[in-house]
Amino acid sequence: MTRLYLTRHGETEWNLEGRMQGSKNSNLTGKGMEQAIQLGKWLEATHIDAVYSSSSGRALHTAELIVGERELSIVPLDELKEMNFGFWEGETFDVIREKCYEQYQCFWNTPHLLKDFPGETFEEFKTRVVSSITEIVNENEGKDVLVVAHALVLKFILSYFENTPLEKLFDDRIIHPTSLSIVEFNNDNFQIIKYGDTEHYNVKIS
Repeated sequence: MTRLYLTRHGETEWNLEGRMQGSKNSNLTGKGMEQAIQLGKWLEATHIDAVYSSSSGRALHTAELIVGERELSIVPLDELKEMNFGFWEGETFDVIREKCYEQYQCFWNTPHLLKDFPGETFEEFKTRVVSSITEIVNENEGKDVLVVAHALVLKFILSYFENTPLEKLFDDRIIHPTSLSIVEFNNDNFQIIKYGDTEHYNVKIS
């Protein structure tokens, strides 16, 4: 059986400021680092064979904190970086909403109808993310793999496994910072065991 442990990076400074991050980076906050350490402790007794991370600083830092003192190498992949939002990146959600109201509403409410987007299209994004996770699964048959990425990356990965249409991408299931999703593969069958779980937030680290 192949098992994927999928998590998002910890809380960042831009998360607190309400800014769109995308391919640009923002450092983890103290809370974000704590969330990663908590998840690391939560997974302390869990066997992990390999670790892959988005090459973005916030994801790599999260992966390092989760891995802790384990003798595991982290493989950084550009293909797991967050969606490129073009000139929206670094702007606050309020400013984007004001400047690009119709596109902003379409992005979140009817993504399948989005046109003339300033960054990556959903189709381009899906292609690179799904190709990357498929390659990771194929290269690690029978292993337990940790993948650290971003909210939309994980949304697309889980939607791919569930065969969820694009128009339902932003359902009511939220991918919180360092939330844990687990997918198990056995031959051609898969099962999502956890989706966006945050039980490790209760772990004491001091």
